[in-house]
Amino acid sequence: MKNIPYGRQSIDASDISAVSEALQSDFLTTGPRVAEFEKSLCNFTGASHAVAVNSGTSALDIAVGALELPAGSEIITTPFTFAASANCALYNSCKPVFADIDARTLNLDPAQVEKKITKKTRAIVCVDYAGQPCQMGELSELAQKHGLVLIEDAAHSLGAQYNGKKVGTLADLTTFSFHPVKHITTGEGGAVCTQDNGLAAKLRMLRNHGIDKAPSERQGYLYDMKMLGKNYRITDFQCALGISQMKRLPQFLARRREIAKLYQKELANVKGVSIPEVLPAALHAYHLYPILLDKPKIRDRVFESMRKKGISVNVHYIPTYRFSYYSWMKAKPSDYPNAERAYSRILSLPMYYGLPDNDVSQVVSVLQQSIREAKA
Repeated sequence: MKNIPYGRQSIDASDISAVSEALQSDFLTTGPRVAEFEKSLCNFTGASHAVAVNSGTSALDIAVGALELPAGSEIITTPFTFAASANCALYNSCKPVFADIDARTLNLDPAQVEKKITKKTRAIVCVDYAGQPCQMGELSELAQKHGLVLIEDAAHSLGAQYNGKKVGTLADLTTFSFHPVKHITTGEGGAVCTQDNGLAAKLRMLRNHGIDKAPSERQGYLYDMKMLGKNYRITDFQCALGISQMKRLPQFLARRREIAKLYQKELANVKGVSIPEVLPAALHAYHLYPILLDKPKIRDRVFESMRKKGISVNVHYIPTYRFSYYSWMKAKPSDYPNAERAYSRILSLPMYYGLPDNDVSQVVSVLQQSIREAKA
């Protein structure tokens, strides 16, 4: 039986040519292709500024860092995501605080966020799970009401929209990831988008050791280190790949949405499976295609069965508070019933640009077979 990965990159001749050209140029890093890639992100999202870095995690780190929050500040986020969404608070001497998710969408629930706001709360980091934007209108109102900064972790949602506005302009700061399984790739890479000139200046310093001027901006040898930054720079050949991939992003998104429709059609008659709801205000980008099994006890059996049959399903995600590192929080799983319910039932089916229709049908067929075996 054919092996089908859960996600993979799409690299064509134009991508290879762009990288090869960059490798033969005068600049391997901090050169003109970085700014060109950032401009392409701004043109696509409508953001005023894009600051490219070496990973999505680095993007989250400097997004929080640019706020210069007092040590001990609280940042509310979702536990149902990759750990970096909470880790970015700790990197900046802040405390992550988890709020439960919406059972319909698996995104952060604004009502639960409001319950967790204290005098120490300074920011919200929402995560667009699987590619569907969070309820950005409600979260924005909540942030404004309490004087908080809203950071949108859009690692899953490049190309998504909420109420007709593209992700990248919906929050004070928006972070992206360009890992190979994402919509576009630079190998590893990320970016922060913002409309705020002051924040953009700090972001650029933080990715480059806190230095106020890039080499191309210096008239002599003098420069100043104004913040405690890190080396989060991205290379020109990575950005050359990103520029090339951005040209293909519309077709990547269109195909992912086609695959999602095909899954929805084929899963309609599969008993014991449900699909997270897509809200009317959201245009989904489908980084992932998660399903929920009706019985938590069979998820692991279905997972193992499908992998043995060559279908590389995955589980997104183990709630962050369950990791041993986060035991200091003394979080009770019972305090996050929707996250726990989702974790016990969730399964990510293969979703990527190059996935053929026939493979979608094979995935669903193997899923049905594995569910029957698990229930037997």
